[in-house]
Amino acid sequence: MQIRFQNSAKEVKGMTTEELREHFLCESLMQDDSINLVYSHYDRVIIGGAKPIQQGLSLKAHPELRADYFLERRELGIINVGGKGNVEADGINYDLEKLSCLYLGKGTSEVVFRSTDKNNPAQFFLMSSPAHHTYPNKKMMKEEASPVALGAVETSNQRIIYKYIHADGIQSCQLVMGLTVLNNGSVWNSVPPHTHTRRMEVYFYFDLNEQQRIFHFMGEPQQTRHLVMKNNEAVISPPWSVHFGSGTSNYAFIWAMAGENYTFTDMDPAPITELK
Repeated sequence: MQIRFQNSAKEVKGMTTEELREHFLCESLMQDDSINLVYSHYDRVIIGGAKPIQQGLSLKAHPELRADYFLERRELGIINVGGKGNVEADGINYDLEKLSCLYLGKGTSEVVFRSTDKNNPAQFFLMSSPAHHTYPNKKMMKEEASPVALGAVETSNQRIIYKYIHADGIQSCQLVMGLTVLNNGSVWNSVPPHTHTRRMEVYFYFDLNEQQRIFHFMGEPQQTRHLVMKNNEAVISPPWSVHFGSGTSNYAFIWAMAGENYTFTDMDPAPITELK
């Protein structure tokens, strides 16, 4: 598990491309038969990927957590972006097809990830945050996530939003999680841009052709920076940072948040005309 400490807006102004990638880009999350984790000190979230092929993968507590098991003081959101898979939580099995979500609450002691077909393995994106209360484990299919169509052809951002873990969906302590799928011909995400200083956010980009790239914008609204990202990579967005981007083709992305405010619509606008 990598450990990433916080960086101030002032620090980020002077960072090189290499430094931006080192501090905010999460690469190689989906590796065969392994679980890869990044601990961010922004709201103490853990970002991860699990890709079981030949064997089941058990989620273990890293020594940094000083816990007997991973979810002793944490909650976990899981979204499958690959082939059909299965998550076993304290002896109960949850089958997860692509774009299905599973929430595991504080106190779940044993978690095992498996793929149904090793030739089309599951790829589980993970987002965990500290928890103070136990909410029940719950699975949600994408059809149950109240899909909302947004955007327009004229602005190249036609998309469908699926909300899984939020105040009106799966209940949690502070985790908010869902995903967005862009239509063919649409490339812009999260426009109009915004910040929300009451919580951090993570974007995980997937279903992007290996020959294509995402240009993800971050930084203060008048001090923007960018990262060039590829398929199955995640980016950490500090509370003071914008988080929007454009791809060289359409794609999908998971958005996951944690912090003080649990309200999905809590955003501070950063109008396009004022970006620099």
